Amino acid sequence: MGEFDLGVYLQPLRKWWWLILLTTAVAGVSAYFFLRSQTALYTSQTTIMIGAGLQDPNPNNSQLGLAEQLAEAYADIAGRAPLRQATMAALNITKLPDYTVEPVLNSPLIEIVVTAEDPALAQAVAQELVNQMILQSPVGQEEHERQQFLVEQLAKLEAGIQETEDEIVRKQDELANMFSAREIASTQDAIFALQNKLSSLRMNYSSLLANSLQNATNRITILEPAALPTEPIDQNLILNLLMALVVGAVLGAGGGYLLEFLDDSIQNSSEIRPRLGLPLLASIPALKQSNKLIMLNGASPAGTESYRGLRTNLQHMALTQSINSLVMTGPTPHEGKSVTAANICISLALAGKRVILIDADLHRPKQHQLFQLSNAAGLTSVLLDSSLDVMTIVKTTSVPNLRILTSGPLPHNPSELLGSERMQQLLDTLKAEADIVVLDTPPVSAVVDAAVLAAQVDGVLLVLRANKTSWTVAKRTLEILRQVRAPIIGAVLNGISLKQSTYSYIEYGYGIHTASKKTSRQQNAFSLLSKQPKKQPPEFMTNGDAKEVTKDGHAE
Repeated sequence: MGEFDLGVYLQPLRKWWWLILLTTAVAGVSAYFFLRSQTALYTSQTTIMIGAGLQDPNPNNSQLGLAEQLAEAYADIAGRAPLRQATMAALNITKLPDYTVEPVLNSPLIEIVVTAEDPALAQAVAQELVNQMILQSPVGQEEHERQQFLVEQLAKLEAGIQETEDEIVRKQDELANMFSAREIASTQDAIFALQNKLSSLRMNYSSLLANSLQNATNRITILEPAALPTEPIDQNLILNLLMALVVGAVLGAGGGYLLEFLDDSIQNSSEIRPRLGLPLLASIPALKQSNKLIMLNGASPAGTESYRGLRTNLQHMALTQSINSLVMTGPTPHEGKSVTAANICISLALAGKRVILIDADLHRPKQHQLFQLSNAAGLTSVLLDSSLDVMTIVKTTSVPNLRILTSGPLPHNPSELLGSERMQQLLDTLKAEADIVVLDTPPVSAVVDAAVLAAQVDGVLLVLRANKTSWTVAKRTLEILRQVRAPIIGAVLNGISLKQSTYSYIEYGYGIHTASKKTSRQQNAFSLLSKQPKKQPPEFMTNGDAKEVTKDGHAE
């Protein structure tokens, strides 16, 4: 099981940071203006009770359970069309504001909350909803008024009973202090009359109480009347903004991971060996169009160090295998193979190696443009005319030890020319005149030229480009080269970020670290070769390093 690398999983977040920042900003700004544009809302709340279980001093479980079930039923009725239409008709409106009718858990209570832009409308709707629910109950509006009358009469009877009882007590107290037989008889008659009146009042009270629905289970009582709201509800602006920012960041991060999932291009140099089975010999930073030959002008210190690292890795490989001829190719166009070939040849020449660079791209040659050379005669001239001496066609450059054979006039049959016996003889001749011959060839996926030449050389270096070359095309390119038994020695990744380019090259154990001092860079790059004997057989990269030469030809 492989080692868990958190950096690999966080790479999409670092790469697409701008997308995450953009979506977060858009979400935050949109939420802010949306919330600020919203009209203030007001809520009015009322609470009703089903039955009289809470007012009964001795309620039973059956009454309470039935009241809870009725509360759920009334809450459901309040959300249905008949009651909604009746409420709108009573208030003479065409649309009800938002409202909720929820029964309180495990109780006979129902809470009604109305939210509207007009506080008076919110209160009116809450009140009318309760009225319509009362009309839907067995105790309708008329019955409700009748019951209200009965309650008032019961209250009067209660007061009369209390007054009669008090009068009887008073008369009895007076009777205890009387001595006159006449007064005693009169008071006793009065007490008897009061007692008859009390019996009549109590009988009437019992009769009215029996006809009252005050203790009925299916009865609606208003516990909390709907009040007129004075303050709008809090929109939680800060909380909603924070939520919008979080949602925006999550969407941005998700979009970054989705783009990474859909993107088949090479992103990480560390995956080249596991996915392609090739050692990564160098990672070259992205170069400006005006500074392509950085080994001459020194415009990119990081790029210069990268090419020195590539040279060092090639030198190390040359200790175990002879590499006198090298093909530089890539899967697709615009991956920087021509610029890479030019700079590595300059780096080798500055190290004292005799280098011949052949522009074998007979479709879109670039080397004569990079080095500002004439292309009137070149490789095709020698291939088509066997009488020509190739060494008279090879051109010298401002870089000591570096010579270039340009493409020459473009032919109509480049693959046949490159695969001819004359081309093999030409390579043998040039290899005898140089320590290494580098061939800049067309992309493998475009034409067969590179595959034809790859079978004739000692090594093939595959040039890839970060964020452009797809893994699928790179694997297909390797299959084509392996079909012709091309000796693929490694890969170079162009166009990486400047930060990545400062890391060490570890494929062969030679560090290319910071570029703070030129002398330190040279010591790191040539640490191995300085230990080699100064005189070796004329194989590629086995001689000791010469001093690097500047553009004007002086030793550095």
